[in-house]
Amino acid sequence: MSEQSKPRMLIIGAGSMGVLSGYILSLAGVDVTFLVRPHHAERLGRPQILYCYNDNSLKEYTGYTYITDPSDMVGANYDYILITLDAASLRNETGVKLVKTIGEAARETNTKIVLGVVFFDILSWFLQVSGLAAEQVTNGHLDIHVYGTKDVTLPVHAPTDPESLAKSDFAYIDQLGSGFTVDDSSLPVAKGFTDLWNASGVSRGSIKSSLESALSINPLFPVFAACELLGWPRFQDIDTKGEIWKLVIASVKEIQELSIHGELGQQAAKLTTEESFTAALVGWEKAIFPLDLQEFNRFHHGKKVKAQGRQHLRACLAYGAAEGKPMPALKELVQRAEDNEVLTT
Repeated sequence: MSEQSKPRMLIIGAGSMGVLSGYILSLAGVDVTFLVRPHHAERLGRPQILYCYNDNSLKEYTGYTYITDPSDMVGANYDYILITLDAASLRNETGVKLVKTIGEAARETNTKIVLGVVFFDILSWFLQVSGLAAEQVTNGHLDIHVYGTKDVTLPVHAPTDPESLAKSDFAYIDQLGSGFTVDDSSLPVAKGFTDLWNASGVSRGSIKSSLESALSINPLFPVFAACELLGWPRFQDIDTKGEIWKLVIASVKEIQELSIHGELGQQAAKLTTEESFTAALVGWEKAIFPLDLQEFNRFHHGKKVKAQGRQHLRACLAYGAAEGKPMPALKELVQRAEDNEVLTT
């Protein structure tokens, strides 16, 4: 692939999701540029070292470029822009300015946007703020579990190589079948991005319907709130008949039944039980071993993107109120989580 024919992608954010996505896409011949805050630029001045749990090896990522001024994307005509910020950061005052700049850069161009931000109905908000056409933007999320090894030390389970892990900047495991999922909000964007991801030869991307994708993510947030209350136990050790877990299952059903999830959500709510839902979580826990899922969740959902999680649940409650659905279980769970946060800070 010649330099001129390489797809050009701007990745907004160079945290764990951004760097790992950039590494994988670079293996597909994508010309990657990162947009980062100035104080993060120094780190990108050296190779990024990634530890892969799948084969206990270190990967070196080089060959990318970076910019620190959002206005530099205007007129650059990237083929793709992948947004990897958490929703709380994207929706604050600085994030809104950034979204408007993305709109300015991509409007009336062929640039395709992958909104890799997990939040309730985030696409509608993004389209409204950016002013972009719906056919330019699709939702996406990283299925690979990745974290910054300088940010947290997770328990080490065999056959993980602790010496190699200690040398890395990021560590990841790609064990769920799909490494990156995009929905069909804009099928041309979804297909183009997935083709690039699959061309890496090391990970597989997938496309789901927007309803299916939303239903795979939105009901998880009560789980994280409950795990915080319970002290982040392993899923296999959770008492499925306990008061908190019954509150979780009721909250999950309330979210599934919101009209945004359509008939598929109604069907999911009818099939969800304490046993079936917990069994799926236990399967997730086993699938990504030797990465310790609940210690990962303790760091990621209990600390790193905690504000996003709280806002997500509040957004679910707001949508329920607008539909005349009081969602008592979710309301109680959120209140308990927020009361617990006050007591522990």
